[in-house]
Amino acid sequence: MYDEKIALLIDGQWCDGSEGKSEALLNPATGEEIGRVPHASKADLDRALAAADRGFKVWKAMTPHERYKIIMKAADLIEADVERIARILTMENGKPLAEARGEILFSVEATRWYAEEGKRAYGRVVPGRLPNQRQIVLKEPVGVVAAFAAWNFPASNVIRKMAGALGAGCSIILKTAEETPGTAVAFARCFEKAGTPAGVINLVFGVPDEVSLHLLASPIPKKVSLTGSTAVGKLLQVRAAQTLKRCTMELGGHAPVIVHADADIEKSVATLVAAKFRNAGQVCTSPTRFYVHVSIYETFVKRFSDVAGKLTIGNGLAADTQMGPMIAPRRLDAMQGLVDDAVGKGARLLLGGKRIEGKGYFYAPTVLADVPDTARILTEEPFGPIASFQSFEDFDDVIARANSTPYGLASFVFTQSGALAQKTELALDAGLVGVNNTSISTPETPFGGVNESGYGSESGIEGLEAFQRVKSISEIFM
Repeated sequence: MYDEKIALLIDGQWCDGSEGKSEALLNPATGEEIGRVPHASKADLDRALAAADRGFKVWKAMTPHERYKIIMKAADLIEADVERIARILTMENGKPLAEARGEILFSVEATRWYAEEGKRAYGRVVPGRLPNQRQIVLKEPVGVVAAFAAWNFPASNVIRKMAGALGAGCSIILKTAEETPGTAVAFARCFEKAGTPAGVINLVFGVPDEVSLHLLASPIPKKVSLTGSTAVGKLLQVRAAQTLKRCTMELGGHAPVIVHADADIEKSVATLVAAKFRNAGQVCTSPTRFYVHVSIYETFVKRFSDVAGKLTIGNGLAADTQMGPMIAPRRLDAMQGLVDDAVGKGARLLLGGKRIEGKGYFYAPTVLADVPDTARILTEEPFGPIASFQSFEDFDDVIARANSTPYGLASFVFTQSGALAQKTELALDAGLVGVNNTSISTPETPFGGVNESGYGSESGIEGLEAFQRVKSISEIFM
């Protein structure tokens, strides 16, 4: 049973949209309706904007330690409710329950990180040029935040924005994905129970283009934070520019994997299969383009296909499920289009390559070998359970191929040579690099990309600073 009533949160009140509009919430593992998602009207959005403006003044006036206590209590409440929220997340997103649970526990850690770091928004004193002068640099909360979160990580995408904004002293209007609203609602209720003042957190849903257009046209939000596609990021950046709002853009990726000749094949395959098919490949940092040294290429690709072929696919609520469904039927069509294009241009299909028939939106784990450079999958982010392989011999050549897309989010290197690892990681044009592992996101380290994967960071001290501005004060004592 889907155990969460979906509602808008505006000025401390849970409500439906004032015009009565809503849409169905579907379980991607079954295709069944499990709830209704209310849509905010323009009047509702105006109420949220006014509430966030008032809430910011209240929240900013509180001391960092007072805010810390509330945020820490919210983290405790989320942790105490982890099993229920994990089930909600799995039912609306589809990922296995173990992944959902891990994502929520990550969110708890991130919330605590921001709570602690919010007490450390240190400024500095700069020596004056006059005997009676003092120069002070302060870090202040930037103001009201308009945040937009994607459906693929309903917990961590939301909490990085919610806890990050609150940790810095900002209020927030959050529009999370209509496909996965329940996790955000559950988190917001925990913050509410923890004592967050009315108007500090506002949660809205609706037609994405209409909501962003209305919110970003207002002068009230001073900051925009988006997790979404590159196309949407460009659109929101244009809209934000009209009122010169600061932006953090966490956008698409197309992560290359370079497997050098000396890599440990068994360990590398185990790590990469787990990462590739996590959340059915619907991960912006998912390894997608695999470049394997020619000396181990055939052995590596065969072993990868064998391990991937043994994954258990099914409803995320089942204890033995290792990969769940895709979020919607449109994603199945997108996968088939990429596979058919690659095979039609000469790629070898070693595994999968088709939808799994039956209820839900399942696509088989897919492995493509000898993918030609002209295949769309090498330039278009697949965002699904497809691994494409090419071989390489020359270092400069593989780096050129790895850096050939407009994206620059995640990248991965596998080698037992420290010198070769360092040479490769420095040559990759990406914001995140994993060497012999794919765990590149923690609450204490910055998460963000370069080029068309966006700019700015979430998590770490950089993530808190994204919600702050600098004020310089020069005092002359008479």
